[in-house]
Order: sequence, then C-alpha cells, then structure tokens
Amino acid sequence: MKPLSIILASLVTTVALITYAAEQKEPQVEAQASVEKPKVENEQSVTQTNTDDKVNTLEYKAPELKKPTIDATKPDDSKVLGDEQIKPAEKPKNKIEKAVAVAEAEKAVTQAKEALTVKQQTKAKQSRESLAVVEQLVKAYNARNIEEFLRVYAEDVEFYIFPNELLFKGKEKLIERYGLMFKKLKCIHSSPIKRIVHGDIVIDHELSETCSTDENVVDKRSELISSYQIKDGKIVRVLFFR
Repeated sequence: MKPLSIILASLVTTVALITYAAEQKEPQVEAQASVEKPKVENEQSVTQTNTDDKVNTLEYKAPELKKPTIDATKPDDSKVLGDEQIKPAEKPKNKIEKAVAVAEAEKAVTQAKEALTVKQQTKAKQSRESLAVVEQLVKAYNARNIEEFLRVYAEDVEFYIFPNELLFKGKEKLIERYGLMFKKLKCIHSSPIKRIVHGDIVIDHELSETCSTDENVVDKRSELISSYQIKDGKIVRVLFFR
C-alpha cells in the first residue's frame, strides 16, 4: 500500500505543477496581445494622417499676387521720357529780327530741296526723259508719220499682250503693222485720258479715234491701256492691256 500512495502523491504533484505553469503563461500572452494591439491602431492613425496630408496638398492654392496701385494724380517723375518741355517760338520783336527769321526759313527750304538723294534726282530726270519720248511717239502717231514714229523705237523692240504673250519683235514687223495702218486710214488721233510716269516706265490710258473713209468723220473710238519701257531715249518694250 505504501508504494501506491507514493505514486498517487507524485501524480498529484505533477498535475499541480502543470496547472501552475499554464496559469503563468496566460498572463504573458494577454500582455503581449495588449502591447501589439496599440501598434496596429498607431499604424492606422499614421495612414490616416498621410491620407489627410495628400488631400490637403491637392486643395492647396497659391497666394494671389497683388497688383501695384498707380496714383494717376501724381506727376510722372521717372525721367524715362526726359524732362524737356516744348518751348514756343519767340516772335521777332523788330524788323531786323523778322528779316533774320525769314532768311533762316528760306535757308531751311533750300536745304530741304538739296537733301534729295542722288537716286531720287536720277529717277526724276529719267521720268522727264521717258515722258518726252512718249509724247514724241503720240505726236508722230497722230500725224501718221511712219519715219518719226519708228525713230522713237529701238531696233529690237518687243511688243507683248498682257501678261507675257509676245506679239512681235523688231522694227520690220513694226513697219508691216503700223505702216499699212497709216496708209489705209484717213485720220488717227490718240489722246491720253490718264498717264502714269515712273522712271523708265510710262503707262497710258488713252482714247483712240480713227477715220476709215472721211478724215472729218470719226467712225471708230476705243480706249486702250499701253505700257512703254524706255532705255537710252528709245522704247524697248511695249505691253498692251486688253
């Protein structure tokens, strides 16, 4: 009997030790759980904070810049355009000062005329010479004088129909065309309606009248536009507009 009691006592002691050990482990698990739980809550709060920061960043607005105010009543003292004031011209006080003022004005006019460039003077001279050639042409045309008419043309003169259709070239063709017309018609008269002269170019808007049977009876009238180019006192190119 004595060994059985010893065995039972040993079993009771072992069970008690196991129970005690189990009770000691449960508080540690609960403590660990209690420590880890706030950590999760802390992570959620951090995530929420970051989300809030992003939202606030998207809603951020830059501050508006204020425009400077300008006082229109205050005079401009910046000196950007200078500070010179326009001074009225003084009237001459006596006859001597008046004569001096007139002489200075005449001198200014003379200087202005002399201020024309060489190119402008050359162009003006060229225009006068070109006009003289065309006037000589019209005079010979109205007189039906074929010799004087040919005299104002260059040997290789070219006749075109606008814009660039070659009609004929050279004085021989010119004689065939106008020589026959001068002999056939009883009268020819051309008068400019409007004329433009620019350097070596003369453009005539003219009225042409002809008599076919009686020199006193005009039986045909027409308006023509012709352009003449003059070089060295001769017509080198004629352009008809139809």
